[in-house]
Amino acid sequence: MDPAVLDDTPEMIHNIPQPALEQELSNFIAKDPNITLIKGFSIHGVEQTEDEVVATIEERSTGNLHQTKSRHLIACDGRRSKVRELLGIESESEDSDQTMMTIHFNANLRPVVGDRVGMLYWIMDPIAAGFIIGYDLDGIQVHISKVDVEQHPVESWTEYMCRAKICGAIGKDDVPFDIVSYRPWVFRRQVAFSFQKGNIFLAGDAAHSFPPTGGLGLNCGLADVHNLAYKIALVHRGVATPSILSTYTAERRGVADSYSKQSVKNGKEIFALLQSLKTAGVEDVVQARKNMMAAFADPAQRTQVEAGIEGQREHFDNLELHIGYVYGDTKPPAHASHYSPKFLPGARLPHAWISFPGQPSPETEAAKRFLLPQKPVDVSYVKELDMGQVRACQWSTLDLCGPDFWTLVWGQEQEIPHITLLQKHCDMIGARLNIWRLGVDFEIVRQSWFADELVNGGGVLIRPDQHILARVSAETNGEEDLIVEVNKHLGISKC
Repeated sequence: MDPAVLDDTPEMIHNIPQPALEQELSNFIAKDPNITLIKGFSIHGVEQTEDEVVATIEERSTGNLHQTKSRHLIACDGRRSKVRELLGIESESEDSDQTMMTIHFNANLRPVVGDRVGMLYWIMDPIAAGFIIGYDLDGIQVHISKVDVEQHPVESWTEYMCRAKICGAIGKDDVPFDIVSYRPWVFRRQVAFSFQKGNIFLAGDAAHSFPPTGGLGLNCGLADVHNLAYKIALVHRGVATPSILSTYTAERRGVADSYSKQSVKNGKEIFALLQSLKTAGVEDVVQARKNMMAAFADPAQRTQVEAGIEGQREHFDNLELHIGYVYGDTKPPAHASHYSPKFLPGARLPHAWISFPGQPSPETEAAKRFLLPQKPVDVSYVKELDMGQVRACQWSTLDLCGPDFWTLVWGQEQEIPHITLLQKHCDMIGARLNIWRLGVDFEIVRQSWFADELVNGGGVLIRPDQHILARVSAETNGEEDLIVEVNKHLGISKC
């Protein structure tokens, strides 16, 4: 692991298979009395008025229809979203003639890879050219390859063909494995023109779908609901007007578009690399392997191949895409791998490691108990860190932000009596506000640049989704600027 990642995010990047994540979510839902989970139903129809959404759902086992009523509906029903179809929302799409095959298999690959532990493994051998996503080197893996539909139509694929492909990818005959599933798919991206119609919203693959190259789809979907949930909650509580909901498409669509284009770019570069080995379209495996070895032996071609391999970095090192985007910025990132923290409206609050004073004020202690996670961050699994470093990496600036709170983080050298006006305004409109003062309520442990930004810049007001709403410098009329920004975001007139 690269511990330097912890300077930018409180958690290492984890490669989690979707079934495992869904199981964790199911376990969480089962314990939450506020959530009712029903299975075995599909959407049949939706109707809405200004104040209500009526969804007709079909019980698959019986065909019986039932109706549910809600104030808002979030459709997460996948790439072929029935809700999107019923709403008549069109999509921007980019198709290709490239057909891919994803094979899920179960195998212990640790004896094969040894100490070469990674997230992605490129398979150069023409019999199984593609790549393996190492979700769990002791268990579930995924192999993705390009399919020549003229030689092997997708309807002709069998488990036997998949076994031959995986055996070739592993490169050893004595490694047992099971084929869990396999499915073909077409290399395409699709982004809905709007993520909202009235009180119905699209999220996840229903709003945007793109190739799995880069693993961007799941994080994009989670960020959708992270953006949307607090806005709906504010409307339900009467704090915000429904106009705040129109910011959902405006903020999230551009991000999804960047993700989709990067995913397509990743896929094209992967298979361009494999084609540079002179194996594409060669039916004779022996000849294809000779071509590949000749490419490795030729200095010029080898340089080209090495450059192609380096060009894959954005495939798995793409932190700028995940957390570096800025709402309102229409320009895509110059490079997915080059993350830079940003103190800009619309940006996610940058992460920095923090500590709390030994004898905090009663206000700080109360805020800590109410807002902070029950347990600190545990990075002891990062073996490159010593115990002192592990103890220093327990709390993040992101922990200062509550999921239903506005958070004001203020620089230590600034006078703050006038912030009382902002607090009173938030109390009056029902917007919960928590204030943290650098040097009083918390200290920066490692990243001194974070403190410099606050000391020199004044403060930042952060939305419940951890994105910065506004910056206020010591030279501006701080509390009035913040009140204007809060009112504008909530869609309310000046109080």
